[in-house]
Amino acid sequence: MASEDQHSAGSGDGAFRQYLPDLSIPRFTTMQKQDAHEYAKAFKETGVPPWLHGLYLHWRKLYQEPFKGITNDGHVRPGLFRLQDEGIPIEAILSAAETLLSKLTPDQQATLSYHIDSPEWRTWSNPEFLLSDKGLRLDELGPETRAAALGLLEATLSPEGYAKALAAMRINGFLGQLVGAPRVMNESSYNLVLFGAPSTASPWGFSFYGHHLCLNVFLYRTQAVISPWFTGAEPNLIDSGPHAGTRILQREEALGLRLMQSLPPPLQARAQVYKLLRDPAMPEGRWNHDDQRHLCGAYRDNRVVPYEGVLVSDMAEDQRALVRAILAEYLLYLPARARELRLAEAERWFGETYFCWIGGFGDDDAFYYRIQSPVIIVEFDHHSGVFLTNKEPARFHIHTLLRTPNGGDYGMALRPLIPGMEQGYVWKGEKE
Repeated sequence: MASEDQHSAGSGDGAFRQYLPDLSIPRFTTMQKQDAHEYAKAFKETGVPPWLHGLYLHWRKLYQEPFKGITNDGHVRPGLFRLQDEGIPIEAILSAAETLLSKLTPDQQATLSYHIDSPEWRTWSNPEFLLSDKGLRLDELGPETRAAALGLLEATLSPEGYAKALAAMRINGFLGQLVGAPRVMNESSYNLVLFGAPSTASPWGFSFYGHHLCLNVFLYRTQAVISPWFTGAEPNLIDSGPHAGTRILQREEALGLRLMQSLPPPLQARAQVYKLLRDPAMPEGRWNHDDQRHLCGAYRDNRVVPYEGVLVSDMAEDQRALVRAILAEYLLYLPARARELRLAEAERWFGETYFCWIGGFGDDDAFYYRIQSPVIIVEFDHHSGVFLTNKEPARFHIHTLLRTPNGGDYGMALRPLIPGMEQGYVWKGEKE
C-alpha cells in the first residue's frame, strides 16, 4: 500500500469498504451501548483518546480569547464588509422560525434561545463528540418539531445548499449504521441554537452543528453571513440502503485537482508549499490528529494564517475561471443572489488571492488546498480514517470549510454598522 506521503488509500466507489473497522473492539462495543450524552460524558471524564482530549482542552483555552477574527498577519483590515440588500428571503425564514417556536414548550424555547451577542456562537465543533451541548438536539425532538427545525434550515439555504446539508446528514447516519452506533451518529444527531429574536428588521441568526456539518448563520434584513461553516464526510458516498448513490464534495475535489494540474510548472512549484501530506519540512503544529492540514477549523477564530502559494491574478483566464467555480461551490449554501454578490466581491480581490497546495497532484493522489484572500478562505483536505481504518489520507474521507477573515465570521464585521449595535463589545467565552 502507498504511504500517506504519496497517494490516497483508494478513490473508487466502495473503496472505503476494505477499511471497515472491527466492531468487536472495546471502542465500538462501548460506543454502541451509549447515547450521545453518555458518550460525551465518558470522553470528558476519561480523556480517551488522549490526543483528542488534549485538543478539546486546547479549544477551551482558545475560547477564552476575545474574538478578533482570522487574519493573514495578525492585523484586522477594516472597511472590507458593508450592509447591502442580498435578496435573502427573510420573510420566509422568519415564518419558518416562528413555525418552529410555535411547536416548542416554554422550556424548549428557553433551551433553544441565546442572546444575539452570546459568545456561545463560537462553541460549534465537528467531531461526533457532543462537546458543547447547547440548544436542541434534533434526534431528541418529535417528528413534527424536527421537521420544523429542518424547515428553518431549508428556508435559509439555497435549494442546492439544503440538498448538500441533507446529504451530509444522511451520510453521517450511514456511518452510524456502519459502526453500529446510531444513537451517537444518525441523520438527526445535530444541535440547533437560536441567537436573538427572529425578525425581518433586527439582527438574529442560528447555529446548526454536529458531526461533519456545522453552519453558522447571521441574518440582518435581506443579508446573510453563512460563516464559519464546516462540511465533511467519511465516507463521502452511500453505497447501500434507501439513500444509495448519495455523494458530496466530489466537485470541490475535482475542480481543485483540475486547477492544480492546469497550472504551468513554475506556478505549480510555487503553489505546492509542501510536497508531502505530512512533510518533515512542516513546522511544529502544522499538522494535528483532528484538523490534520486544516488551519481554520473549530475554535480557530483568531488564527493567523499567512498567505502561501501563488496569486490568482498570475493565472491564465481559464485557471481563474476554475477558481471562480471552486468559490461558487463553497458559496453554495447561500441563496443565488447573495452567492452572486459574494462571488463578485471575491473576484474583486483576485489581486490579493492566493492558492496553495499540499501533497501530490496525480489523478489518484490525496491532497490539501486553500484559497485565501482578505474576504474569504476556503480549505479542502483528504483525511486518514477516524472510524474507518485507513492510515493514509483517502479520497473517500473529506473535510471542507469556509471562513470570512478580518472579523467577518458570525457577521461580526457587520454588527458595528447595524443601528443599535454600533458600540461594539469584547466577545469572549465564559467557562462552561
